[in-house]
Amino acid sequence: MPSILWADDEIDQLQSHIIFLEKRGFDITPVSNGEDAVSLISTESFDMVFLDEQMPGMDGLATLEKIKNLNPSLPVVMITKSEEESIMEDAIGGKISDYLIKPVNPNQILLTTKRLLERSRIQNEKSAQGYLRKFNEISSRIHPGTHWKEWIDIYKELTQWQIDLGAGDEALQQVLEDQFEQANKEFGKFIENEYKNWLDSEDNHPTLSPDIFNEYVNPLLEKGERVMFFLVDCMRYDQWLVFAPILSKYYSIDTDFYYSILPTATPYSRNSIFAGLYPLEIENMYPDLWQKGQDETSLNRHEEELLKRQMDRAGLDLNFKYEKILNAEEGKRVADKIHNYAQSKLGAFVFNFVDTLVHSRSDSDVIKELAPDESAFRSITEAWFQHSSLLQMFKALADEDVTLVITTDHGSVRALRDTKVYGDRDTATNLRYKYGRNLKADESNAVIFIDDPEEYKLPADGLVNNFLIAREDYYFVYPTNYNKYQNRYKDTFQHGGASMEEMILPVAILRPK
Repeated sequence: MPSILWADDEIDQLQSHIIFLEKRGFDITPVSNGEDAVSLISTESFDMVFLDEQMPGMDGLATLEKIKNLNPSLPVVMITKSEEESIMEDAIGGKISDYLIKPVNPNQILLTTKRLLERSRIQNEKSAQGYLRKFNEISSRIHPGTHWKEWIDIYKELTQWQIDLGAGDEALQQVLEDQFEQANKEFGKFIENEYKNWLDSEDNHPTLSPDIFNEYVNPLLEKGERVMFFLVDCMRYDQWLVFAPILSKYYSIDTDFYYSILPTATPYSRNSIFAGLYPLEIENMYPDLWQKGQDETSLNRHEEELLKRQMDRAGLDLNFKYEKILNAEEGKRVADKIHNYAQSKLGAFVFNFVDTLVHSRSDSDVIKELAPDESAFRSITEAWFQHSSLLQMFKALADEDVTLVITTDHGSVRALRDTKVYGDRDTATNLRYKYGRNLKADESNAVIFIDDPEEYKLPADGLVNNFLIAREDYYFVYPTNYNKYQNRYKDTFQHGGASMEEMILPVAILRPK
């Protein structure tokens, strides 16, 4: 039974209101002054407080301050006879949850109570009903003929349901997980059948990694706008959905989507974004900038130079600024100077934190315990963002006459199923994609097999004649030490493969309000 404390110097005249609430299942404790209210809150537990603003002795605002010192999270509803703006501002500044103007009727009190105490339950129930109504309609759209535009809509809708259902009914969450899994199964087949056709066509394909600057940044520059481009490494769409409401206080936001190239991994997708070229084209045009090897860090040393050459090819003579932020110290350094960067025609910033968090979760039992699933991982990412130098930059840039373009190079997927992979000792070690010679996997339905890398605009040399790309939530394990690596990497977030979470990515245009 929800417990409510009601403090009002005319509490005897509110007996009908109290009886009305008690009949509807609420436990009401009435007091006639602020001192008694504070005393009770210091010794007893309440779910909510109704507080009269005008009481003799300790008035409502003074009582509110003491209540918040005792229990900052306790919802307080201020009830007042006055409609003076200054009083409302003082109350709101004191962190009230709501306020009502006297005289109040019982239904007003009931509605306010239900909104504050039962909002979560009501929202979960409504979300559950809404998803169940949409389940069959979503399923009917998942089939072999689904278009790439429809896949974006399906992914957006399933992701939004993940967030809306939150920590609700576990059985319903399992239904959603099963539908997500079925969608990714069909999506993997779709990519296997259609991806190479996209590379062969100039028009009939979605925006891909090499198109990002030409599609979203260059048109703004050509109109004379100053553009700050932010790439948040490994940011999934669900993470963007928790970032965007925070930024909406400062910016109007227009979110679009693009598809990452394969493999959905930093050396390929991010180099492709900054070069405006596919990996094979980078190797052919700028062999000095395409270093061979398996180390992702070494393969991304030349983003600034690749971007310069892309700008030159586009005929944009810009003295742009570029920064790669790998840790908190570097983030603070750039944040302190962000107003200087904003004076440039183009600023390009790479933030590695989300990718670092993904890799850390694989290696840390503590982080895995803090983030056991997508919802918890999303919450950790949101907590980081709210206290990050990245958000400081966004807030500061809201005061500048600039346009922000925010995107990512790839997402990540929660890897839950393993498949054995076979190759020689030179085979790449990545968990969601492999390149080497004569590769094969135990389960053919778990992979996209690329036997001619050049058809997929991927570099190949004497040590590489094929690629394996993991589909759905599979990850690759070698037969040697199979159990060790199966257990180590199961239920970790990985990237490089073909799933909706890794390939369908947000790209947002933000303009200061």
